[in-house]
Amino acid sequence: MVLEQNFVLTRSNDKPILYDVSYIPTKTQKPIVIFCHGYKGFKDWGAWHLVAESFAKEGYFFLKFNFSHNGGTPEQLIDFPDLKAFGQNNFTKELSDLENIISLLSSNNEFEKEIDTKNISLIGHSRGSGIVLIKAEENPIINNVVTWAGVCDFKIRFQENSETFKQWEKTGVTYVENGRTKQQMPHEFQFYKDFKKNEDRLTIRRAVENLNAHQLIIHGSEDTSVTLLEAQRLHQWNSKSILEIIENADHVFGASHPWSKTELPTDLNKVIKQTVAFIKN
Repeated sequence: MVLEQNFVLTRSNDKPILYDVSYIPTKTQKPIVIFCHGYKGFKDWGAWHLVAESFAKEGYFFLKFNFSHNGGTPEQLIDFPDLKAFGQNNFTKELSDLENIISLLSSNNEFEKEIDTKNISLIGHSRGSGIVLIKAEENPIINNVVTWAGVCDFKIRFQENSETFKQWEKTGVTYVENGRTKQQMPHEFQFYKDFKKNEDRLTIRRAVENLNAHQLIIHGSEDTSVTLLEAQRLHQWNSKSILEIIENADHVFGASHPWSKTELPTDLNKVIKQTVAFIKN
């Protein structure tokens, strides 16, 4: 199996995107799977490397990447050395990053013997699920979209009527503590203003109701970060979607960071098997 890490997609007017690819070289074109991490996430989190390996062994060309403003740098991939960039992130930047990755594969001669650009699936975890659903609706070349512990609504997370929101608007920045690293993660108010400016585009329900791509929703019954109700709403909005509930699974399907074991957690392995079966069918 080929695992090539930390490719750098340079862009003239924006921050670079770091990405990894995993595949078994056969010189035959393989379906593409692109994975998007979630909030306070990164491509090297936890067991994502074992997820990549599993998809490669199933015959896929698997790509995972860091959103350009996730807070990481080419020199320090893990955690969040660039909190300034983190504070400047927003949903439209993440959609642009994903579009750039899709375009890269469509025009990349390096992998042309290994990839089938007419067979592309997107997977998003948590907040990344909202990004892949919107992108799958607006880019017709996407065949399948899969959400793992996915959100159904960006707007409600701003809590516009709360005192915290009013203070955020007044000061221009708010901070959220990272429970693992104890860093104070900044959110500049531009994040909300960008959402309001693009609210129709960034409404996940609108995207799901207009999806042409095949949709799979996977959620843990014990997810306390994004409740099962959000998965059920996504399913309601698209009668052709498939909902799979992993009983007793949490938000990260049993994984954690760092992940030193050589095997996947049981629940995450179930998620992969269900996703592979869905894409194949």
